[in-house]
Amino acid sequence: MSIKFDFPLTEEIARNVDAALVEDIGAGDLTASLVPGDRQVKATVISREAGVLCGTAWFDECVRRLDPQARITWQAANGERITPNQLLCDIEANGRALLSAERSALNFLQLLSAVASKARLYADEIAGTKAQVVDTRKTLPGLRIAQKFAVRCGGGGNHRLALWDAILIKENHIHAAGGIAQAMAAAKVVAASTADRCKFIQIEVESLDELQTALTAGATMILLDNFTLEMMRDAARINAGRAVLEASGNVSLETIRGIAETGVDRISVGALTKDVKALDLSMRFVG
Repeated sequence: MSIKFDFPLTEEIARNVDAALVEDIGAGDLTASLVPGDRQVKATVISREAGVLCGTAWFDECVRRLDPQARITWQAANGERITPNQLLCDIEANGRALLSAERSALNFLQLLSAVASKARLYADEIAGTKAQVVDTRKTLPGLRIAQKFAVRCGGGGNHRLALWDAILIKENHIHAAGGIAQAMAAAKVVAASTADRCKFIQIEVESLDELQTALTAGATMILLDNFTLEMMRDAARINAGRAVLEASGNVSLETIRGIAETGVDRISVGALTKDVKALDLSMRFVG
């Protein structure tokens, strides 16, 4: 499955794996030294529960960083739904290297598969509506790009990557700038001066009156903060397609369908990346 992702991953994967292997191996894997240095082994990775696979490149990099000649054959792809006891990959590698890489490789695969699996649950829940579920900046430190890639693998979308690539005007920005109109005017100046990296301007509103003020000020992306369902329906009617409307605040798997049916375009869910339980995957040596 081909996953469209706008950010280059190669350098990010290398950075993530560098940090993981240094953290886990440090001055050397004491236990792996019990295995003869020339011992070649075969292993498999299987799933213990259903979900969506993600993180194969991070897994591969962990193993091949320690054994460049390792052979890894994937039987499932990023973004593919997997079932309990499914064979995910076959591995042939140096025994010491694979034992040292195992935990870091599985950590990436389990975490990113968990994010993709959760994104898939939310995306499936709003299937048939025009709304898209998107992530936030509530990510694990150092793993934001990896987690946002995982959200894409699960069928979700990405909000801004970070503070540097888009403008999101929130309540405190509006207060400090002197009002919605003033904040929007200032944002347009900043966006024009950073057009090489500023992807969009979005402004948060907390009432229907603020929505109307934002539209009058020329807003093309508006975040509806903690609106009720009735307020969201009214917002969609008032907006009449002029701006992209995003709903945010206390969204759950139980409430997202109702939110999507109000007519909003996007629904941001911090839980996609901050409240995840690793998918249960297992490596076993064979033969």
